[in-house]
Amino acid sequence: MEAKLVLEDGTIFTGKGFGALESGAEGEIVFNTSMTGYQEILTDASYKGEIVTMTYPLIGNYGINEDDIESYTSHVNGFIVKEFCVQPSNWRALDKLENYLKGHGIMGISDIDTRALTKKLRIHGTMKGIITTDTDNKEKLINRAKGAPGLSGRDLVSKVTTEDSYCLEGDGYRVVLMDFGAKKNIIRSLRDEGCEVVVVPAGTSAQEILEYKPDGIMLSNGPGDPQDVPYAVETVKELLGKKPIFGICLGHQILALAFGGDTYKLKFGHRGANHPVQDLRTKKVYITSQNHGFAVEADSLDSEEVEITHSNLNDDTVEGMKHRNHPVFSVQYHPEASPGPQDSHYLFADFMELIAEETE
Repeated sequence: MEAKLVLEDGTIFTGKGFGALESGAEGEIVFNTSMTGYQEILTDASYKGEIVTMTYPLIGNYGINEDDIESYTSHVNGFIVKEFCVQPSNWRALDKLENYLKGHGIMGISDIDTRALTKKLRIHGTMKGIITTDTDNKEKLINRAKGAPGLSGRDLVSKVTTEDSYCLEGDGYRVVLMDFGAKKNIIRSLRDEGCEVVVVPAGTSAQEILEYKPDGIMLSNGPGDPQDVPYAVETVKELLGKKPIFGICLGHQILALAFGGDTYKLKFGHRGANHPVQDLRTKKVYITSQNHGFAVEADSLDSEEVEITHSNLNDDTVEGMKHRNHPVFSVQYHPEASPGPQDSHYLFADFMELIAEETE
């Protein structure tokens, strides 16, 4: 069925609808440069509120499986591809991409020029928009696109965090994971280090977290603007200096706010599995998996208390930091990957070493 992608600036792309056609889609339109990993992207809670454009032209060719799911459901608002594969071919495939999208109420659009769309977003920045099969006139469609919700000004974390605390047993250190929209591979990575992982809702207080007697605290990834979760920032402020802390993505941004720093919205964000990041201490460069639309303002950090440890080689944005007086560090990218390279997985072992130093 014919479908339209309508941007708030009045641009209209006409293509073919697939997935849950009756649902339509609205939200902020972003692009991801990964060549594979569409299933992990669909189930990454950090995409809540966003319509995702895949720049790689052929999507769906290896189908859907049970192993590459990063959350309890799909979180994207809509899905944009150049071409989607109707009949996948892969030994792990249990279903087709279109069936998966239908089952989760997500509409997609294919057969549009995703290169032209990506170029527009890079030049003008991310835009709000809609995907629809409606036959409304152009003016009505553009007004609907303008009225789509943005990312700032609303608490998206509360929509994706776990409702109840739960524990995954392990023989090693006990780590409390603050779930702002945590990917499953963060939990897997901690358990691979032998950790007992206690997952708690984003609104859990510092006192409640400390009552679990954790050896360390992990701050997860998640969606939206970090300034829209002030309750999480206040909790992290209270936890500073109490236990070793490791922050990832949104957790990194929340830490910066807890340090007294500031964050800002990027023009078109970092989303993909090929972002070069340099460790400023060793000068080594790592290829990283990233998914975020906000970043830490470097000049807002007190250099006497916070050291910037990693930098993005594409645009010099802050990719990592550590506190000089507390056992706390964080990175903007995803060391757990999924999808993406495993270059930075060593950070989980570094976290274990930090915990060991503090528990001696």
